[in-house]
Amino acid sequence: MIDKKMEWFVDSRFGMFIHWGLYAIPARGEWVRSQEQITVEDYQKYFDAFDPVDYNPSEWARLAKDAGMKYAVLTAKHHDGFCLYDSKYTDYKATNTKAGRDLVREYIEAFRAEGLKVGLYYSIIDWHHPDYPHYGDFFHPMRNNEAFKDTKHDFGNYLEYMHGQVEELCTNYGKIDLLWFDFSYGDLHGEAWKATELVRMIRRHQPEVIIDNRLDNPDDKSLLSGEPNEYSGDFVSPEQLLPPKGVFDKNGNSVPWELCATINGNWGHHETDRFYKPSSMLIRKLVECVSKGGNMLLNVGPDAKGNIPAQSVKILRGIAEWMKLNGESVYGCGNVDMEKPDYGRVTGKDGVLYFHVMENTIGALPLLGLSKDRIKSMSYLYSGAEINYRHDFSTEGYKNIVFADLGLDPILPDTTDTVIKIELADVKRGVEP
Repeated sequence: MIDKKMEWFVDSRFGMFIHWGLYAIPARGEWVRSQEQITVEDYQKYFDAFDPVDYNPSEWARLAKDAGMKYAVLTAKHHDGFCLYDSKYTDYKATNTKAGRDLVREYIEAFRAEGLKVGLYYSIIDWHHPDYPHYGDFFHPMRNNEAFKDTKHDFGNYLEYMHGQVEELCTNYGKIDLLWFDFSYGDLHGEAWKATELVRMIRRHQPEVIIDNRLDNPDDKSLLSGEPNEYSGDFVSPEQLLPPKGVFDKNGNSVPWELCATINGNWGHHETDRFYKPSSMLIRKLVECVSKGGNMLLNVGPDAKGNIPAQSVKILRGIAEWMKLNGESVYGCGNVDMEKPDYGRVTGKDGVLYFHVMENTIGALPLLGLSKDRIKSMSYLYSGAEINYRHDFSTEGYKNIVFADLGLDPILPDTTDTVIKIELADVKRGVEP
């Protein structure tokens, strides 16, 4: 049974992830400071130069909405510690750059105006804060710098800072629909973050907010244990890997999950990364997520001026064309207890099945798992045109299989994913897809 606060999330299925910050200026990905072990002093030039003159979150929101996305998540603070919002706990924020304003507030207002749910990403690690562990840490830019070997850090002071910033996000911007924390590792997980206290504070201010699972130990998978911790979150967040069978707890119950994935190879803007995934691939992967009971959170990395790269825009517009005709087979849909067909996927909801045909067959299309008496109607989703059954010599040997007649043309109407809508006749008798 889905928690009521999760209903919008499960219904939405498709969202936009936005990684943006100082790292858009060096344009070598969001981990550039760690990977190149850049000092605070050398990284300062990007803070001094940050001036996103083209930043227009209303354009981002319209692009997301047109692509069929129902929610978005913006990096309010990433690992480098830079805040896109006006935090009273630090000077390392957008209001102190040439931008001179709270960029998170503008994002929230713009996306709300388009009717989209709003989410905020917050990194619980911080490479800028003096009390976050430096030398010997797994990821800190100064992990190998001998100058920090004997430096003492007051981690309790850092936790007060981190909790205070999260409380700001929960109290200064109205209702927040989703909080996306990143990330636990090594000994830093769960109560090392004072996670129970943190989550209770969040719930006090934002009782309906949805929280990801990254405050918890990544190896515990406690949401899958059937006995999650209070801080285990509301959904599982696989990254750059689509779960082979969906996500289930040890009792076999489906667990809400969301694949986060990049359009190219990086989360933050990377000027020379040309490895863009085509619209057709991303559409099929979105459908695969839904067919396994999950969401897709697809990332864009705006550049230093605040523009989403042209290639990303082109890809999202390609997704938009398909979603405008076929979004019904995504929103509110999930996995169905049917065998995966060789030619694609099946999604379903409320007595309706959607057969996603991604590869044409030779001859009629078999609808495995269905009998004629279960089918009320069958049509192309994109046009509403009726689809007939095929009865001829070629199907005679398969009397227990229903075949759909897609005509003689060997090319599908939509070569990416042609969706067949089947309304079931037996729903009133309590038979669900």
